[in-house]
Formats: sequence, C-alpha cells, structure tokens
Amino acid sequence: MPTEIMNVDEFVKISERARYCLVKRLKKKDIVKLKLRTRRMLYTLKVKPSEVDEILKRIRCEVREI
Repeated sequence: MPTEIMNVDEFVKISERARYCLVKRLKKKDIVKLKLRTRRMLYTLKVKPSEVDEILKRIRCEVREI
C-alpha cells in the first residue's frame, strides 16, 4: 500500500533514498501526484500544479513524467 505524505519537507527528505520520482498530472482534477519509489515503499504527495516546479527542483532523485 502506498503511504500518503502531507509535508513537503518530509517528502524531499525521503527523496534522498528513493530510486525515482514519478510525476502524474491529473486532467480532471486540478492536482498533481508525486510518487517516490523506495526499496520497500511507495510514497505519494498531492500538490497544486503551481507548486510542482519548486518541489521538483529540491528532489534529489531521478524524475520521470507519466
């Protein structure tokens, strides 16, 4: 089961040990899902499209767009 994270700083900290980050832009809703894949867990963060670029600059793993 994926774990949803509400805090952006915690999400960035987890990105240090993540393999990659998936960016999924939902068309029907005005929201973007960021997913971090670590060895054992999948972490998700839901943010507004205006905040995505700032967060992606801080993430320390490979970023993949879906």
